[in-house]
Amino acid sequence: MSSGGCSIVWFRRDLRVEDNPALAAGVRAGAVVGVFIWAPEEEGQYYPGRVSRWWLKNSLSHLDSSLRNLGTPLVTKRSTDSISSLLEVVKSTGATQIFFNHLYDPLSLVRDHRAKEILTAQGITVRSYNSDLLYEPWDVNDEHGQPFTTFDSFWERCLSMPYDPQAPLLPPKRIIPGDISRCPSDTLVFEDELEKSSNALLARAWSPGWSNANKALTTFINGPLIEYSVNRRKADSATTSFLSPHLHFGEVSVKKVFHLVRIKQVFWANEGNKAGEESVNLFLKSIGLREYSRYISFNHPYSHERPLLGHLKFFPWVVDEGYFKAWRQGRTGYPLVDAGMRELWATGWLHDRIRVVVSSFFVKVLQLPWRWGMKYFWDTLLDADLESDALGWQYISGTLPDGREFDRIDNPQFEGYKCDPNGEYVRRWLPELARLPTEWIHHPWNAPESVLQAAGIELGSNYPLPIVEIDAATVRLEEALIQMWQLEAASRTAAENGTEEGLGDSTETAPIAFPQDIQMEERHEPVRNNPLHGTRRYQDQMVPSMTYSRVRAEDEETSSVRNSAGDSRAEVPTNANAQQNGQQNGREPMDQGVLQNVNRNTRQRRNNTTTTFWLRNAAEDSTAESSSSTRRERDGGVVPEWSPQASNFSDQFVDDENGIGATSPYLQRHPQSHQMMSWTRLPQTG
Repeated sequence: MSSGGCSIVWFRRDLRVEDNPALAAGVRAGAVVGVFIWAPEEEGQYYPGRVSRWWLKNSLSHLDSSLRNLGTPLVTKRSTDSISSLLEVVKSTGATQIFFNHLYDPLSLVRDHRAKEILTAQGITVRSYNSDLLYEPWDVNDEHGQPFTTFDSFWERCLSMPYDPQAPLLPPKRIIPGDISRCPSDTLVFEDELEKSSNALLARAWSPGWSNANKALTTFINGPLIEYSVNRRKADSATTSFLSPHLHFGEVSVKKVFHLVRIKQVFWANEGNKAGEESVNLFLKSIGLREYSRYISFNHPYSHERPLLGHLKFFPWVVDEGYFKAWRQGRTGYPLVDAGMRELWATGWLHDRIRVVVSSFFVKVLQLPWRWGMKYFWDTLLDADLESDALGWQYISGTLPDGREFDRIDNPQFEGYKCDPNGEYVRRWLPELARLPTEWIHHPWNAPESVLQAAGIELGSNYPLPIVEIDAATVRLEEALIQMWQLEAASRTAAENGTEEGLGDSTETAPIAFPQDIQMEERHEPVRNNPLHGTRRYQDQMVPSMTYSRVRAEDEETSSVRNSAGDSRAEVPTNANAQQNGQQNGREPMDQGVLQNVNRNTRQRRNNTTTTFWLRNAAEDSTAESSSSTRRERDGGVVPEWSPQASNFSDQFVDDENGIGATSPYLQRHPQSHQMMSWTRLPQTG
């Protein structure tokens, strides 16, 4: 045991001993004290849910056992301030260095930068590493040095980088323990008595821990992977990797996943196995989507709170807690949606295809605020992951430049026969429909009365009628989109005429509160005006500037959303009738003076809309993720800190020929919709 000069390895979401750059650096430096600090209050409204805490509890136990076998225990601390706890551990152990691996959500970016500043000021050497991505977000840019704005261009760049991701590191042979005699562990409580009985059921299906993650990876690569291209959409069987919770907690390195899958791809290519090659390509794209979620989160730190396309802030969401409750409880009257929501509540898990179906239904059919759905996923998923969940819900909501078109509704009946053709998935989770013939399993409301009676089903009694008819939802969505474009155009016109400060200022409506019946907490922040911009500088940690000021910079532009060239006004469909639409949907009708102003200053165009999206084809498995650290970071190299430039980030979308924005009819009809809102100008509420 070393009595001084040891190094602290700060574990967070990297709960493994192999391919852990921070742990490897600590072992090379000498004696090591491994520390995990449980400070969930720092996460604000994103306090971990029950099943996520159950996983963390078991994963930490597994990590502690592994570290003890290597020579040192894991020190655990309960805190409300991670940095204060780190300083206490430094003082009690005599540590002179701290090593940790990067995280990319906005809260962690700010906390980690603050930790480096405070600890360095105390004379402590601090080094951080990339253990979670193939490439760091700031290393993947276009030819102009700007971040990519569509997934396809981003992923193409990743695959064509001049250097490959590093090969995964082996676990240390042994660890020299630091002196922890004055640094006792705190007992961490992750579940209460009421939660223990429910959590006990999870252990039947899941095995947290880094060695179990490796077993799951091996099982997938040697089994379902080869037919992944064919079976990935099937919800009624185990066709995906089930790696996502292991990857979220860092129990398996994404570098390792990437490299082992690539080795399999080379092997199948040499055999001439085209199906296997195609499966690997699709699985690697799902890894790329995980990379992209971190990329988006880093470049747009408020993507988990606000739409990236500015016009969506004007969408008239339906604030209906009755709808929300029916969706949560699996009582919508649409069997595939209800089966998915009941599986989620019972197991903390959903197949990626089902996630798309239930979230699309939430946003497009029920038109509930997408942040409600994302927060509920956060509270109930085993693999709840802020960056991935934000990307998924923004995609479904049509708020990404290459996301799913907002006016597209996925009919759960048709989706059911695609991913559950025999009805086995629905029957498993909806026993009240178990006797219904496959012909009617996904649309029981169309079944003859004799069939329903034979199956013991009384619609509206033991199984609900559809909460909203799809045809009615389609009409309502069209009307809501008309109202959105009119409101956006009115706001833009008012800004141009000098009668309004512009988009994103203090005139913006208050955020939609989370429903209280499920105890969702929201941290309400004051509305702020245009931010002051920082300057670019380089330090050890790269952190987006998220400091806002009430002082308005008069020389800054007033709108956070721009058009490309020429006419910058919004386009309104020719059948716009906002007052009628507002009355039909229970929304406030628009002022006629505003409507006249809109119509005078907008061109009207009508186009047929076709569907453009990548998530469905690119990655059906939300479990796949990716890895790595760049060459320099193995030794804790310098990581630049970036504060945004004064220019609007949305400028780069104007001439992006490689992205969906250049070809999508929807974006041609509404050219302003492919202008991503710059996070440097996002308000603090929305």
